[in-house]
Amino acid sequence: MIKLIATDMDGSFLRDDMTYDEAKFKRLHAKMQHYGIQWVVASGNQYYQLKSFFKAYPDTIYVSENGALIRDEHQIYAMHQFESTTVAQILAIITAMPTLQILVCGAKSAYALKTMAPAHVTEMRKYYHHLAVVDDFANIHDYILKFAISCPPAQTQVIVDQLRDKLGDLGEPTSSGHGDIDIIQPGLNKAAGLKELGQLLHVNLTEMCAFGDGGNDLEMLREVGLGVAMQNAQPAVTAVADRSTDSNQDQGVLNFISEALEA
Repeated sequence: MIKLIATDMDGSFLRDDMTYDEAKFKRLHAKMQHYGIQWVVASGNQYYQLKSFFKAYPDTIYVSENGALIRDEHQIYAMHQFESTTVAQILAIITAMPTLQILVCGAKSAYALKTMAPAHVTEMRKYYHHLAVVDDFANIHDYILKFAISCPPAQTQVIVDQLRDKLGDLGEPTSSGHGDIDIIQPGLNKAAGLKELGQLLHVNLTEMCAFGDGGNDLEMLREVGLGVAMQNAQPAVTAVADRSTDSNQDQGVLNFISEALEA
């Protein structure tokens, strides 16, 4: 019996233009409430951006920042931040690597340097609705949850490998592909976040269904009871999933839930 449904957003729940079939979701959300199924968003994105998609659904729980911040509109269930000394060590490494554009992601806001191209700052605001531009990362006063890196798309895997070598135990690079890399706390990912949330809600991972398409969804799809890969998922994601569904463009998450709840 599925008691919780979790979905990745970009490339999974959302179409490429960052929309979804709101009328269909409204109907399915009512069905989930009827059956006592908890609706969860599990994403590498910022809480403030994620909740903008579900303003009409205050019961939504967000496993945001790849599991570092778990909360809803009313309360924080869990928050995991890097030690300040670790933040300084990671920044020393990644700021020395050419071609990387860096955001430091905190609980209150994400932070970009004033040297970042304005066009890129504008693009990042689509994913980080709280984003401050600062003179120096050293002047940030916030709990740091992760680091978000943009790089040339063709170099994504090479840079992930370089970061894994350079960072060691300081942080873990993960990527959904397409030039986007997150550095997260070792052992902290969407699966860990769902497990932690499940303990609070008394829901086992085996009682969860999750949808994803990218590398940062691997653990989640592997560990839940029913892992579902999008048609547009990376091959490694499809390989660990129990089932597949239509692409994000074709609203595969909603189609799968509809078939399950309205059969």
